[in-house]
Amino acid sequence: MSVTAAPAPARSAADVRRDELAAFLRSRRERIPPERVGLPRGTRRRTPGLRREEVAQLAAVGVTWYTWLEQARDIHVSAQVLDAVARALLMDASERAHLFALAGTADPAPGGECAVVSPELRQVLEQLEPFAACVQNRRYDILAYNRTYGRLLTDLDALEPQDRNCLWLTFTHPEWRGAVPHLEETMAQMTARFRAAMAEHVAEPAWKALLKRLQRASPEFREIWDRHEVLCARAKTKTFQNAEVGLVRVTNTPLYLGAREGFRVTVYAPQDEASRERLVRLRELAVAAEAARAPAGGAPAAAGGRSSG
Repeated sequence: MSVTAAPAPARSAADVRRDELAAFLRSRRERIPPERVGLPRGTRRRTPGLRREEVAQLAAVGVTWYTWLEQARDIHVSAQVLDAVARALLMDASERAHLFALAGTADPAPGGECAVVSPELRQVLEQLEPFAACVQNRRYDILAYNRTYGRLLTDLDALEPQDRNCLWLTFTHPEWRGAVPHLEETMAQMTARFRAAMAEHVAEPAWKALLKRLQRASPEFREIWDRHEVLCARAKTKTFQNAEVGLVRVTNTPLYLGAREGFRVTVYAPQDEASRERLVRLRELAVAAEAARAPAGGAPAAAGGRSSG
């Protein structure tokens, strides 16, 4: 009498997705030469690209945990850890979106299309020139900006979208920091406002990811954060020392678009005629740079279309 083997149990969608995630991570890891991330190649390397323990080290996660992830084990994967792995593996926007989709987790980093930044709102930003203006949320992500704001503290167009965050730039970006005359006071006030705003978002991945990223990158931020100071946002005057045009004095006015997330258009109006002239000059420089970047025979992109979100 012949015996028929029982059919293998059907694999769940979660099993398939974990397998895909594991294979995707391996493929990304194996394509990165160690020299690209500042690691020595050595003479005994048999693994193409990076080793698992090197990815774990770069992402500041446990080697065992990362190994299980590549083995498609059924383990919990947080958005913050996926964010660190994506950065360690130098993923671009498409790869990052694929990673989070496979993991079934919302990406905590700003990116993609932001519903609040409509084409009409981009036109408003453009019409405000030469006044500097941008769209931000309570997390200090810069979701869109006009040409004047794009050159006010640094060249925002040269930054990756995930780095266009005022708090991150204030603690980590040399040129941005150099444009802030009262840096220590500014860092303390921004951190206090971030802590006050985070009270309503303590469990949200995007907020926790930004906090962890700042704590890892900046001893100054860690020291200020540990003071537990809080401060509510308010309109105020600001002074910037722009590297191209000099001192710019402005009044910062936020116009709120959404209550909970704190979406707002922030307009920087000049306080004096010299500052107005310098904002006009900044816009001229931005337009010239935009024209230089445009392909031959093509038209430069409209300022209102510039958006990091």
